[in-house]
Amino acid sequence: MKKLYVLPVIAVLALIVISAATKKTSLTSDFTVGDPQVQSINALTFGPEGILFIGDSKSAAVFAVDTKDTQKPASVSPLRMRSFDKKIAEKLGTETSNIRITDMAVNPISKNVYFSVHNSDGTPLLFKLKGEEITPVSLKSVSYSKAAVQNAVDADKKDRRGRSQRVWAIADMGFYNGKLMVSGLSNKEFSSTFRSISFPFNDKQDHASLEIYHAAHAQFETFAPIKTFTVANIKGKDQLVASYTCTPLVLFPMDDLKNGKHVKGRTIAELGAGNSPLDIITMEKDGKSFFIMSNSNRAVMKVKYTDVENFQGKLTEPVLEPGKTEGVNYISLPMVNVLQLDKLDDTQFVYLQRTANGEMILNTANNRWL
Repeated sequence: MKKLYVLPVIAVLALIVISAATKKTSLTSDFTVGDPQVQSINALTFGPEGILFIGDSKSAAVFAVDTKDTQKPASVSPLRMRSFDKKIAEKLGTETSNIRITDMAVNPISKNVYFSVHNSDGTPLLFKLKGEEITPVSLKSVSYSKAAVQNAVDADKKDRRGRSQRVWAIADMGFYNGKLMVSGLSNKEFSSTFRSISFPFNDKQDHASLEIYHAAHAQFETFAPIKTFTVANIKGKDQLVASYTCTPLVLFPMDDLKNGKHVKGRTIAELGAGNSPLDIITMEKDGKSFFIMSNSNRAVMKVKYTDVENFQGKLTEPVLEPGKTEGVNYISLPMVNVLQLDKLDDTQFVYLQRTANGEMILNTANNRWL
């Protein structure tokens, strides 16, 4: 998930009035200037005031960075760039085989797009796209705040295939109701965890352990991290809409995700085994809302809010036929191999895609697909 703002109008107006009265109440007033020493960038999301949150699984920490990128554009033009990874590599004086784009987030104020990149030696880098200009964003001297992720999965923890699990200490992030939300793995017995971290950062972190029924695996699971999520108001109640590898779609009432609680989600769809969800956003058209989700091994999916609202049951039986789907319906959009996805404005979303000939392109789609 890239960004969320679900604040009462009165609270927003109050925040504007207070901020205008004194700078001391700014969310960045307790930031320090220096090198945050980010060791990896696994997830990006924006909060208010142009604040970029960086999820660093390697150091088990989240960083809030004041981008000072708060100038609103007069208009928002579609983004279209060919050979995007080559352009990034050229900025670094290297080849595309030596870089990996790990996440993408649109600044909701400036509409500039931020990309996190890992170099071949693991060095994390940050870039900003403004129009067609790609510029590096130095993290050596920035205004920032840091919070350690409590009870993160151990650095030497491996899965049954011998793969490091530390990368999933922070799987996805979003900003909601004045807090940074983080999905990932903990060092607890039930390791699938959803964290809510107060912002500005302090010592307060709520974490709930999660359990789902995974129809494609024919079992209940407590060890798989939420790969991507968003928050949606479903029939007057805020719900965490979460997707996991192989690809269950699950609802968790936000009110239930309290500190120290073990919460069982309601699985509303099995969207196909052999796939991992990458990003999920919400778009609207003609007063109707839709979830748009990109995937590692499926086309981009469109799910109607109304279909989620009208699905009253839950999946409780195995779905063992390879690739078979059950539960809430979806529509496959003609967009495949979409690696990154985020909302650009109310009518457009931007995505990074690998074409059939291997070229990486940055493109924009509008709500005609809704």
